[in-house]
Amino acid sequence: QVQLVESGGGLVQAGGSLRLSCAASGNIFSINTWAWYRQDPGKQRELVARITRGRTTKYADSVKGRFTISRDNAKNTFYLQMNSLKPEDTSVYYCSVVNYVNDDYWGQGTHVTVSS
Repeated sequence: QVQLVESGGGLVQAGGSLRLSCAASGNIFSINTWAWYRQDPGKQRELVARITRGRTTKYADSVKGRFTISRDNAKNTFYLQMNSLKPEDTSVYYCSVVNYVNDDYWGQGTHVTVSS
């Protein structure tokens, strides 16, 4: 089992920055992939960014060059640095991890609102 606790959401003006954090606890040594998703009401959850144990990253086209996913092993925490935010980035953001047997775990979600 892995537990995830998110923090860092909020309200920001367009062009601004926010950093989301996701602290992991429990069986963290089983984790292979760390990821951030977002979901708007009535829409499917979409992948924003992910990073593997080998530090290979993948980003949604809409956030490439603006968002950066990273992880700090010493703190058992991973991050989503969001720069040059746009109103269309407004969403509920979820952190997620997947372990070596493909179990997935999710954070509680954090709201990000970008005002124009």
